[in-house]
Amino acid sequence: MTETTQTQTTLPGGARQRSPEFQLAMDASRGLRQDLFHDAFAVRPLPRMRVDGRLTRRLPPRLREQAAWTPHIVVGLAGLVALLISLAGNGGGDLPQLLTGLLALGTILLTLLRPVGAFWVSLAVTPVTALFGNDWGSDWPWLPGAFATQLIVLTIVALRTRPRTAAWMWALTAAYGLFAEVFFGGSHYYTNTMPFLFVSALALLVVTVWHVRHDAAQKVTAQETVTAHERSKRTLLEERTTIARELHDVVAHHMSVVAIQAEAAPYRVENPPPELEYAFAVIRENAVIALSELRRVLGVVRAEDYEAPDAPQPTLADLDRLLENVRGAGLAVDKTVTGAVRELPQGVELSAYRIVQEALSNSLRHAPGAAAKVEIGYVLGGLGLRIVNGPATGLVKPSPGAGHGITGMRERVSMLDGEMTAATTDDGGYEVTVFLPVPAATAPTEDSA
Repeated sequence: MTETTQTQTTLPGGARQRSPEFQLAMDASRGLRQDLFHDAFAVRPLPRMRVDGRLTRRLPPRLREQAAWTPHIVVGLAGLVALLISLAGNGGGDLPQLLTGLLALGTILLTLLRPVGAFWVSLAVTPVTALFGNDWGSDWPWLPGAFATQLIVLTIVALRTRPRTAAWMWALTAAYGLFAEVFFGGSHYYTNTMPFLFVSALALLVVTVWHVRHDAAQKVTAQETVTAHERSKRTLLEERTTIARELHDVVAHHMSVVAIQAEAAPYRVENPPPELEYAFAVIRENAVIALSELRRVLGVVRAEDYEAPDAPQPTLADLDRLLENVRGAGLAVDKTVTGAVRELPQGVELSAYRIVQEALSNSLRHAPGAAAKVEIGYVLGGLGLRIVNGPATGLVKPSPGAGHGITGMRERVSMLDGEMTAATTDDGGYEVTVFLPVPAATAPTEDSA
């Protein structure tokens, strides 16, 4: 014989730990109070429908404003249907039929302002409506009008609340129906509690599935937004890293030239004074220090597997080779140069080349088969670029992108304090316009021989 001893755990402070069943019952009671009793008749107006969907966006502006009231119109029509059913199906004379119909209409319209309160009103109106029926062989406990009203109210309130509230409403409705059948349904030929519970359960199941899909779609949309934002930030950082590497190559070249010329300058003058030799030594020392600091800073943003390119960085002089490669890929492109062609600072030349390169790459991706045009304007205050392509021919499917190429171009233009616009053209093409300022003081000078 085995004896089992059960012990109760005592929590700090003398309180006894409750059983799991008791905790479950308390949680259910708390959920019931929160969903159906707490602020049951609080005003919660039905919001207007959003009109930014695929169909509503195509409507005219005035019709789109009216379409925002579609949910309210549907509720009103449902109320009219319940009114007609009450007038046609509820027993009694004309006045009782009219009263039950008005009660049904008012209860359904109440869901527009007080959804949970409308459920309680509908549940209370059901036995009142049943009293108007004088035929004891009619449906019990829901007359036709009450049947339609309760079903419509349950569906609307479930749409406006959450699935747990819908489950509580269905359970209370089932409790009322079973109570009415057991205690007051003996004199009636036909009871319709089970048919009503079956139909309402199907309606609430459909609403619950809609809620689940809607919540899942919202979570997916939010996650996609966060992912797109993070991807854009990552692309921006990668572009800045690329710019930092390219600037290192540009600045390092010029600083190396300064250091070499500063070291060789005293030997080009016969018997240079000590002050001049000291000045050139200081220049060379500062140039070497600047190169060391530049390499140290670049090491923070340079990947471990990055290898510096052996070839020099491209400039606008290499643009013809780029255009030949683009034409070989199937893009018909023309180049136009205006103004006095001159050598610009290497950073401006490199950025201008990369901007044209990225704009033409976008044309190949988004408008295959279209023609493009590159315009380069040398003006007094800087350099102007205009890259425009026509609409896609439709013979080849475009390759959609995330718009990160535009982000990279804007980053380069912002680095040089320039201006940039990128927008679609009237004929369906795309145009990128850039201006890169080049102050006269920064114009390159020829190295002394």
